[in-house]
Amino acid sequence: MGRYVVMGAGAVGQRTARELVASGHEVRLVSRSGRGAHLAGVEAISADATDVDRVTELTQGAAALVNALNPPDYSAWDRDWPPLAASLLGAAERTGAGLVIVGNLYGYGRVDEPMTAHTPLRPNGHKGELRVRMWDEALAAAAQGRVRVTELRASDYTGPGIGGRTSMLQELVVAPVVRRRPVWLLVGDPDAPHTWTDVRDTGRLAAALAQDDRAWGRAWHVPSAPARSMRQVAAEVAALVGRRAPAVRAIPAPVVRGMGLAVPFLRELGETRHQFDRPFVLDSSETERVFGMAPTPWEQTLADTVAFVQGRTAHTGELPGNGISATAA
Repeated sequence: MGRYVVMGAGAVGQRTARELVASGHEVRLVSRSGRGAHLAGVEAISADATDVDRVTELTQGAAALVNALNPPDYSAWDRDWPPLAASLLGAAERTGAGLVIVGNLYGYGRVDEPMTAHTPLRPNGHKGELRVRMWDEALAAAAQGRVRVTELRASDYTGPGIGGRTSMLQELVVAPVVRRRPVWLLVGDPDAPHTWTDVRDTGRLAAALAQDDRAWGRAWHVPSAPARSMRQVAAEVAALVGRRAPAVRAIPAPVVRGMGLAVPFLRELGETRHQFDRPFVLDSSETERVFGMAPTPWEQTLADTVAFVQGRTAHTGELPGNGISATAA
């Protein structure tokens, strides 16, 4: 039995904690709120992740530290991310724990072919540049022998257990179809193939990497089902809930830019619009081959997602979440 520390009690953090407990390990799940006390075998702790001394204290004796944090203010990443990343990197270095970073695909920028973990990092905006800079700093520490580090990269999340704040697909496509409302997209070509990552597969891979020495020193892609367009997903959801496939329309870019004058999140979408205007496809075949992992079948992911959204809607009368963040982790 080993000890592991997971920072961040969102959907990814909780799933990672469950997977590690299922493997027979002791797990501390740390967040500002202290959520997760309901998880069997998990010690939920409230702490400030920017306090490197406190994080170091909590990480003593741990085999690995998982960074499953995701600052909620999408427009303030430049302010919020660096102190979090520095704190966890420092704690891993002080304690000797391996550091598993939950990342995304922003660092690749505009691409013309499926992305592998070896695709060059060529960010086209400040959020992508930030993710690359944090990864480069971690790799530099690893090259100096100060820490063991790996990063897993997921595409945009879907799956049960997450609200609209972390799933554009659920907020803009699944929930409106479930509620028999029109589908209006803030960005993108409705017919562009796009990879969607089941959040549960992200947690599975985070737990697997934390326990496997083959993980260190490089990035890995989360096993993800074949890409699907938002129009395809809308039709599939409609079939599941017994309605006709809805029209899927995109709000014109100039209108979204105008809305961004009043809504900071919409203003930030310009940087990542390319991910939805053209094919955006993740290749996870190397991860699947090396670690023997397969993505959750898309049909299961979608059925579970629809059931989750239906449950949330029936319980609250509202869509899940109160806003959206078009990013993984």
